[in-house]
Amino acid sequence: MAMKIPKSGYGRFMKEGAQHFKGTDEAVQRNIEACTELASQIRSAYGPNGMNKMVINHIEKLFVTNDAATILKELEIQHPAARIIIMATEMQEKQIGDNTNTVVILAAALLEHASNLINMGMTPQEVAAGYEQAAEKALEILPTLVVKEASDLKNMDEVRQYLRSAITSKQYDNEDIIADLVAKACVTTCPANSYNFNVDNIRICKIIGSGVNTSRVMNGMVFKRGAEGEIRSASDARIAVYTCSFDLTQTETKGTVLIENADELVNFSKGEESEVEEQVKAIADNGVKVVVAAGKFGDLYLHFLNKYKIMAVRLTSKFDLRRLCRTVGAQPQARICAPAVNLLGHCDSVAVQEIGDENVVVFDKNSETGKVATIIIRGSSQSRIDDVERAVDDAVNTYKALCKDGKLLAGAGAVEIELAKEIESYGAKAPGLEQYAIKKFAHALETLPKAIAENAGMPTTETLTKLYAEHVAGHKNAGIDIWKREVMDAVAHNIFDLYAGKRLAIKLATDAAATILKVDQIIMAKQATGGPKPRGPKQQDEDDEGMA
Repeated sequence: MAMKIPKSGYGRFMKEGAQHFKGTDEAVQRNIEACTELASQIRSAYGPNGMNKMVINHIEKLFVTNDAATILKELEIQHPAARIIIMATEMQEKQIGDNTNTVVILAAALLEHASNLINMGMTPQEVAAGYEQAAEKALEILPTLVVKEASDLKNMDEVRQYLRSAITSKQYDNEDIIADLVAKACVTTCPANSYNFNVDNIRICKIIGSGVNTSRVMNGMVFKRGAEGEIRSASDARIAVYTCSFDLTQTETKGTVLIENADELVNFSKGEESEVEEQVKAIADNGVKVVVAAGKFGDLYLHFLNKYKIMAVRLTSKFDLRRLCRTVGAQPQARICAPAVNLLGHCDSVAVQEIGDENVVVFDKNSETGKVATIIIRGSSQSRIDDVERAVDDAVNTYKALCKDGKLLAGAGAVEIELAKEIESYGAKAPGLEQYAIKKFAHALETLPKAIAENAGMPTTETLTKLYAEHVAGHKNAGIDIWKREVMDAVAHNIFDLYAGKRLAIKLATDAAATILKVDQIIMAKQATGGPKPRGPKQQDEDDEGMA
């Protein structure tokens, strides 16, 4: 009988198969490596000249985009330290809806610089403390760099300029077209108190075909389906909305009827017909020209709707139904009846239009402002349209963020350089070891303009030197001009960044980096294997096999 030898170290209290890394070399440096690796893949997607990534997710859907949030979401990254950074980007996406890439790049740059400091003998805690101090200082300086306050959010031309940079970073070649679309949609649906602006009121309808430049905004709603009956359009229309299907209810048709001769048969179906006709006539008498229902339209009902020249539209999504009610001002009915006039909606024109080879029903309000606007995005392929949608999404979110806080900073890397310059000089005055970390924080901030320059194919060191020279000379808004490949005034060129977005990005990136630095042990419990193996099929008897 062999003697049982007690295990030593970690093996003692973990299941077999648990992994464990500890200490600066194993845990901290490994985590930093993972995060740097992640960022190096994302960094090339930063800024207007960012390269696209082709991501095929776990259910084989194809994404072609340079939107960091989308890329990271679809990659399903496993590494625990990288997940921390991804959580930070998700937070940014939720709160602001843009600047996600900034978070990844900044956090990873902070970690990369931390790695050098740790190799030089500083402890991770000291580095983290220095970073937090520097970030605090950065958030103190940031408000002083605000160049402009977005005051008039109902002014199309102004809004267009504020949204430009959010769009340029996703769709470099179409920023003007998309900025126009989004500005129009946002201004149209913006309520009197712009603080209450709701992103949901801007719908997107994606239709393949033609080019992005034929996209347009409709004031109202657009649904990707045709009309049910023969009537294709109605103008100045009253609208009745039903949440049920527009068909005979089951109970009226079930039950046994003994029919003895032909007359009885005729009379039986006649009764049903006249009842349906009565209902439809009552609806028509109230001036209804369009009926919208959530379920299917019965043949009999359609016959009479056509007879009374009423257009029939079927919507499958209850969310769309709810939005439509809000748009046209209708009260949805739960059963088939003729609603009172004050419960009916109204719309200037409802029509089936053919866009590309899709039939769409357009509920259009001709007025200047509306509750809901729809942006119709055209494009040559599905993935192209999807990417334009992401740009629109970012722009709409930017508008929303502006409604909450209208402060704007100079874009094109100007803010980062100015911050880096200030923090560098702040670090030089700091006593103790933090100064090294504070200076590295300044260097990490440079990574962002550096990435813009790099992706535009400009010499990075030279560009940075030029930028610094401008900033030291007092030009706070000097940024990178990727068209002319030189330094320019970002504000004069209408390139703005959101103050709220930048602020949150710096905060989240520093938090993520500090969190990762403070990890000194990684303990992974044994992974669950998913239970015992399933049994195979039972052995068949001989005589069954012939039949099987």
